[in-house]
Amino acid sequence: MFDDKKIEILSLYPEEIEAEPSYRRIQIFSWLGKRSAKTFSEMTNLPAGLRAELAERFTIAVPEETERRISADGTEKILWTLHDGERIETALMKYKHGTSVCISTQAGCRQGCAFCASGSHGLSRNLTAGEMLAQALYCGAAVNHVVLMGTGEPLDNFDQTVRFLKLISHPEGRGLSLRNVSLSTCGDAEGIRKLAELKVPVTLSVSLHAPDNETRNRLMPVNRKIPVEELMGACLNYFQITGRRISYEYVIIDGINDSPAHARKLAALLRKQAAHVNLIPVNPVPGKPFKQPDKDTIAKFVRGLGSIPVTVRRTLGSDIGAACGQMRSTKT
Repeated sequence: MFDDKKIEILSLYPEEIEAEPSYRRIQIFSWLGKRSAKTFSEMTNLPAGLRAELAERFTIAVPEETERRISADGTEKILWTLHDGERIETALMKYKHGTSVCISTQAGCRQGCAFCASGSHGLSRNLTAGEMLAQALYCGAAVNHVVLMGTGEPLDNFDQTVRFLKLISHPEGRGLSLRNVSLSTCGDAEGIRKLAELKVPVTLSVSLHAPDNETRNRLMPVNRKIPVEELMGACLNYFQITGRRISYEYVIIDGINDSPAHARKLAALLRKQAAHVNLIPVNPVPGKPFKQPDKDTIAKFVRGLGSIPVTVRRTLGSDIGAACGQMRSTKT
């Protein structure tokens, strides 16, 4: 049971957990991160008195699983209700090589991308690092990969996102390698530069979706504040500092950003760095007019990218609203 008068322990590093003797802090942290404990009573290697004391001072941010939908392809979408009534969604994707969880970083989203459902109700609030971690800990699967691509803009919640990355990769907790974490941004240039300075070895995924300002303005309001040139400067800086290849997400939409000319412009933008393009045929969202291009148009676009590595993403979970662009902070 969450109590907002107590300290939320899932957001704390081991050294921030007040418990004596000090080695108990690692034990508590490991119970949460490694064993996904939901209550202090489960921590059976702790003295009963300490467990009672922890329950008095701390709360564990276990969200309520309100609904779980399972797609025909095996993808699962989990609807969580948080302690204050806010609702978020998480997607669980199972592959032959392991299981990925797509987590939300905000309740709602302020970005307002034209083709995406996540910003339909605007931004309600940021999630804490513990609320992000809980999605991975309590999703009901052993997770090999985490993608920060659910509801919200991770870099708009920068401090809590970085704290989450440190928590999930901590060797005494879940211990997930950050090379198995992908962080998606709509184009927060300042956040990308700050992330580069921290040298956190995640895979950066940039939601580009258009190679020029005119088209991107139409699809992504953030571009009016941070135009393509500024965004690409931050991305090049990220590559030069970290040496890590950036993945560029490109939702391809019939008649809007799918021409060979768009492809050539995109290739020119990415030529100076190690880049990979994830080409995503737009997924249907109620109330949105966008349609997928046909296979021939997509093939011509791929050819127009020349030597730039590209993957046409396989759609998973679209029948349950769990595919790219379909997740939202449900309020209806």
